[in-house]
Amino acid sequence: MTKVIIAGAAGRMGRRIGYMVQQNPELTVAAGFERAGSAEIGKDMGELGGYGTNGVNVVEGLAAAIDQGEVIIDFTFHEATMQMAREAAKHNRAMVIGTTGLTADNLAELKELAKNFPCVQAPNMAVGVNVLFKVAKKMAAILGNDYDIEIVEAHHRMKKDAPSGTAIKLGEMVAEGVNRDLAEVGVFERNGIIGERTDEEIGIQTIRGGDIVGEHTVYFAGTGERLELTHRAHNRDNFARGAALAAAWVAKQDNGLYTMFDVLGLQDL
Repeated sequence: MTKVIIAGAAGRMGRRIGYMVQQNPELTVAAGFERAGSAEIGKDMGELGGYGTNGVNVVEGLAAAIDQGEVIIDFTFHEATMQMAREAAKHNRAMVIGTTGLTADNLAELKELAKNFPCVQAPNMAVGVNVLFKVAKKMAAILGNDYDIEIVEAHHRMKKDAPSGTAIKLGEMVAEGVNRDLAEVGVFERNGIIGERTDEEIGIQTIRGGDIVGEHTVYFAGTGERLELTHRAHNRDNFARGAALAAAWVAKQDNGLYTMFDVLGLQDL
């Protein structure tokens, strides 16, 4: 059975990850940690996660937990994520990274670090979203340049990064489908007299409010018709369940950087 270490163990995602890890017959919660000064340090992770007292208490920082498990699951913050990845490389601990907001430089460093440990990194761990990525790319390729492509994402008011990592990935996938580079054609804000929309641009717009877990819609707008692909997350369990699947999978892999496409067998679709 693979022993899992959970970063941000007392947070909303950390608690659900713990719950889903315990539901997976290949995994067990071995350790969890929080940042220094957290009021949750010392509390039982099973009680926090709602899966019963398990005798595993939240500790302070990764250093206090890293020897307790084999796979680290991290959904925290990109700066903390990179620090954890450096430690994982030193200790040859596998990682599952669902943190968004990673920069191009972060991803380049992570790819280099992953030569020393196996790592799954994805902007979204939900099975349905990863299927959406593939379907959106195929639809873009089929519809081609006759349809304008726009993406709208909505999340809760506490989310720190925008657009979401999922929206960026959707933009990259549809851009690939029509042989464009999102870095060149992405439009992330519109305001004032902006002129007519160009044929090449791919718009990504952001909504923040309330407790919206996560919604993403890709619009393919043509003349006289519009196609829409939408994913709505009803709660955080799909992300946590996907993270648990990734943890069970990555523990058996060689060093290297992987995605959820690898975990789910979607790479060649």
